[in-house]
Amino acid sequence: MILLSILDILIWVLGLVSLVYQVVCILAGLFARQVRFPDAPMDKRYAVLISARDEESVIGNLIDSIRAQTYPSALIDIWLVADNCSDDTARIVREKGCHVVERFNRELVGKGYALSYLLDHMIDSGASERYDAYFVFDADNRLDPHYFEEMNKGFHAGFKILTSYRNSVNLSDNWVSSGSALWFIRESRFLNNSRMVFGSSCHVGGTGFMFSREIMQRNRGWKFHLLTEDLEFTMDSVLHGDRIGYCGTAILYDEQPVTFAQSWRQRLRWSKGFLQVFRYYAPYLIRRAIRERDFSAVDFTLLVCPFMFLSLIRFSLGFLFAAFGFVSWSTQVGALGGWLGASVLGALGMMVLACLTIVSERGHIGATNKELFAYVLSFPIYMFSYVPISFQAIFSRAEWKPIEHRGA
Repeated sequence: MILLSILDILIWVLGLVSLVYQVVCILAGLFARQVRFPDAPMDKRYAVLISARDEESVIGNLIDSIRAQTYPSALIDIWLVADNCSDDTARIVREKGCHVVERFNRELVGKGYALSYLLDHMIDSGASERYDAYFVFDADNRLDPHYFEEMNKGFHAGFKILTSYRNSVNLSDNWVSSGSALWFIRESRFLNNSRMVFGSSCHVGGTGFMFSREIMQRNRGWKFHLLTEDLEFTMDSVLHGDRIGYCGTAILYDEQPVTFAQSWRQRLRWSKGFLQVFRYYAPYLIRRAIRERDFSAVDFTLLVCPFMFLSLIRFSLGFLFAAFGFVSWSTQVGALGGWLGASVLGALGMMVLACLTIVSERGHIGATNKELFAYVLSFPIYMFSYVPISFQAIFSRAEWKPIEHRGA
């Protein structure tokens, strides 16, 4: 039927455009020079915003790495919101001389609400006016000693929003942590770096980013509360015409989940959050892409496009029509066979992508060659697990649940 043909064309066109764009980004990431910012005076005052829930085992590492920066410590203040904590997170951070705001709310749960609470407190007390910009980190992060110095260069270069290079402290733990870590390293090298080369806007990850006081005032603090508040912030910024920059010389390390159950729960929240963002922001992104000819709007429309949802509708309709005799079973089985064939090619492509990421970023990846070879082979398994996760996200109610960190 014509409806199935339209869905087939739509899915294949979107998929082909996304594939071509990914290939172009990879080529740009491999051959184009990384954008570097010129030296700048270290005279800006920054606030670090941290949302932590029962993170006593790791929070000290982050604070120590902030205090060990080459940027003047007197110009960096640390603010932490202890969000529904039942451990000694707040006490540990206070003893290290940082600002602590405690929050207890079991109804409005999530990092977005915690950041809103923290920034509202800073605005009400007048403390927010002391800072030129704000950094957001997760409690399990650690920073390269030059992190603030490098990000400060990007801020002086005129970027009101900046994201950084995201690496991992535990890539080599197992195939689960390596899959997640390689995905984020790939995003830094082959997406955000390429977007800088193209002159388009970059994607702010959930941690390791900065926004100016002007952006904070425009948003009246922090107004993003979907399950992927970082992606929501990115979309809102693109719709406001902001160009989000990327500083590849500012390196952040975070801790990835090591159990498949934890990884599943985390990625289920991300997948549900992508659906939320698509629902609320896609119409405005498409409108901006057409009216303003904004390539960033096109880029992020493809990023949040729910291919799994479209595929589910397509095959559900196909088998339903076949059951009622409107189309033949052979055509639908053939279509499914075509998708399975494409999946095999996709698995090979993912291995190549993981291999390119490892080869190009070998100096930043702490693992043996034997381990990395195994992780190249397991990377498609990690990525294909997104298929059932994305399917579950369509029907389930994902919630924000903390990931246990070990301080690896």
